[in-house]
Amino acid sequence: MDFWQHFVAASPDPPAWHDAYAAPMPDGSRLVLPLRDLGESAVAGLIAAQAAFTVLDRLTAWMAERAAHFAADVVLGLPTLGHVVAPGVARALGHPNWAPAGFSRKLWYDEALSVPVASVTSPMAGRRMWLDPRMLPRLHGRRVLLVDDVMCTGRSVQAGLALLRAAGIAPVAVAVAMIQGNGWQAEWDASLPVTGAFASPLFRRGEAGWIARPETAPHELCEATP
Repeated sequence: MDFWQHFVAASPDPPAWHDAYAAPMPDGSRLVLPLRDLGESAVAGLIAAQAAFTVLDRLTAWMAERAAHFAADVVLGLPTLGHVVAPGVARALGHPNWAPAGFSRKLWYDEALSVPVASVTSPMAGRRMWLDPRMLPRLHGRRVLLVDDVMCTGRSVQAGLALLRAAGIAPVAVAVAMIQGNGWQAEWDASLPVTGAFASPLFRRGEAGWIARPETAPHELCEATP
């Protein structure tokens, strides 16, 4: 199956899912996502860099629509796949540009503007997230929207928040394309709003396939605060 290339019509959920999950979208359509087998559990995957432009356009438009009331002045995209959606969100919000954090260090970077980072899909030790000092004038004194592709454990976004704190910046909200489960909410500061274009639950193994766990669905699609 060619994932992330088009939306499909809405249909009733089956008793169990197998290799894929059709995630409901804000307009009533669905986006078919591969299910990643983790043993006794599974998660639905979104690789934004492999998505069709038409899919990305709608996802980023929904992200911007849900984040518009935060009145952000600038979008900061997290590496790496946050860089895929951040430009579209910034353009949809009417911004002339966006600011990236990155995983590679340039010669003029400052060690103080970096933090260690790991995620579920990239757990390697020793990686750091960096902020170009030349971005600081674009961020200081502005209402910053932190953007990433997926929120699952929250580790990548927490690293992004730590990086902004190191720069003396407090974002007004976080926006992601997909909110995956609600495990990240346990250690989240409820004063910082989180929003997403869509959400997916976590899954448990059943006799007939993968069973969605409704208790893992984020509250109210994370429209405001968790």
